Amino acid sequence: MRFCANVSILFKEVPFLERFGRAREAGFSVVEFWWPAGEDLGEVERAIKDANLTVALFNFDAGDMPNGDRGLPGDPKREEQFRENVPVALDLAKRLGCGRLNALVGHEIPGMSREEQLELARKNVAWAAGRAEEQGARVMVEAVNTFENGPYLISTTAQAAEFVRSVGRTNVMLQYDVYHMQRMEGNLVANMREHIGEIGHVQIADSPGRGEPGTGEIHYPYVLATLEDLGYDGYVGLEYNPTTQKTEESLAWLPKELRGGDASAGDLNL
Repeated sequence: MRFCANVSILFKEVPFLERFGRAREAGFSVVEFWWPAGEDLGEVERAIKDANLTVALFNFDAGDMPNGDRGLPGDPKREEQFRENVPVALDLAKRLGCGRLNALVGHEIPGMSREEQLELARKNVAWAAGRAEEQGARVMVEAVNTFENGPYLISTTAQAAEFVRSVGRTNVMLQYDVYHMQRMEGNLVANMREHIGEIGHVQIADSPGRGEPGTGEIHYPYVLATLEDLGYDGYVGLEYNPTTQKTEESLAWLPKELRGGDASAGDLNL
């Protein structure tokens, strides 16, 4: 089992470009992040390479996330913005050697039917996947909880899996976020077992506060051991809000020697 640090939500004690160095100092060799809106992409690339990190995944542009946006492909007014970002994001991914990009599909829009929106999102995700396939990259689609994220189009594992299948591209896969799915439906292990063949990336946080594992109700020793038993060989992204003053203090559950390589669920301090 391999872990990566999401530097869009971890190490927020320092500016974004400094978080890559902090992740490396904390023992990580791999990171992930949301679309770095407002950042110079050349500086982002340089910060990653200066820290000697690799990138497991990052998001396509999802709009103004601090002000509530959660993706562009399902919004006819934002479709052009999404399509303009895809080649830019793929070029960055190619330079970084990153093979996975996450496409948040967006919110339900008043006055537009859900199926119309999903069809538009399918078309745009399929288009992005076609461009990604040219460089051997995959596109992830995740279900997101509606408690914190508004009327998101895809909010359950079943909905996400159906959407992925309906896109009809072999390089489109599920991004399974344990935290979001605990908030929406529970039944984590059963759903992972059912959909393990479709899962291309996993993210974790504890519920309901979205803190580090061990601060909430999810029994992570069992969840991660099951994921390991199922043969999942991708990365597990740490996408949580630390409950401690410093991010490094929140990492006690994941021994430093296990942050840069493979680890067994039984090795974790949970």
